[in-house]
Amino acid sequence: MTGQQTSTVRDTDSGKAPEATAPASARWRAAVPPPTILVLIGVAIAIVVVAGITNDSFLTEGNMTNLLRQMVTTGLLALGMLLVILTGGIDLSVGSVVALTGIMSAGLVSGLPLPLAVLMAIVIGVLCGTVNGIMVARFSLAPFVVTLASMTTFRGLTYVYSKTPITPTTPDFLTLGSQNVGPIPIAAIITLLMFALGWVLINRTSAGRALLGIGGNREAVRLAGVKVQRHLVLAYALSGLCAGVAGVILASRVGIAQPSLGQGFELDAIAACVIGGASLSGGRGTIGGTLAGVVLLGLIDNLLSLYDVQSYWQQVLKGLIIAVAILVRRGERQNT
Repeated sequence: MTGQQTSTVRDTDSGKAPEATAPASARWRAAVPPPTILVLIGVAIAIVVVAGITNDSFLTEGNMTNLLRQMVTTGLLALGMLLVILTGGIDLSVGSVVALTGIMSAGLVSGLPLPLAVLMAIVIGVLCGTVNGIMVARFSLAPFVVTLASMTTFRGLTYVYSKTPITPTTPDFLTLGSQNVGPIPIAAIITLLMFALGWVLINRTSAGRALLGIGGNREAVRLAGVKVQRHLVLAYALSGLCAGVAGVILASRVGIAQPSLGQGFELDAIAACVIGGASLSGGRGTIGGTLAGVVLLGLIDNLLSLYDVQSYWQQVLKGLIIAVAILVRRGERQNT
């Protein structure tokens, strides 16, 4: 009986493929079919070519640097969101965590050393995510309901901390979000490093395989001896970590932290994950696909801004892209 259970877990812990024993290439195919990645890359290249031909400002060094900066916040939030989505959950509170950690970091630097202020703000983000994880894992509450409630709670705490915008008084604080290494912003380098760490977590560690397995077949993973609750808390804590880093970097880049910051950011993060091939039911999604989704959204936003397209039309286009991505994923699942 034990042998049968073990076999079942190996076959189902990612929902479709044997994550625990399959090679990396097989896990990639199980999570996001190569055509999905190729399509995203093709669309991104097409956008760059068309934009370069039709707009003289698009391929300038200044615009490319600005594009990288703009993608940082969505990229970090999408990375954390992916880890949660892999478990079959969702985190609607990340925008509020960005606001809370951003305004706290801007306020704390006036009275504390810069590294300590930044660290404390990021720790607050981790604690916010941990609270979400405990509520979901320990009390078996729906992630949508939990994070919807915490979204409002964390936003309220942001206004409790400061009802008015805070301008950082330490010039060094602005370096994180505004300085470059050559043409590449420091914030973009940090984001890419975090994506690399995320790839290692998902593809090279037992914790990452457990996150995939929980989203694919939670009961089978539990029977295999994986501590499901602990890994759920880990996923939400890491989402809070990414949101905390995003909040600090955004406050540093903008030069002012507002309590209203971050509204709607969670939708961009979810969109990037879905466009990149993640399944909202859990068990499917990759770091590469999510990064491609972030780049695609960033290119679209940047191009529409260059053409002076009004923001509400940008939201309409994003919604249509998400709908199309979901329909494409549904068609792929039906054909497999």
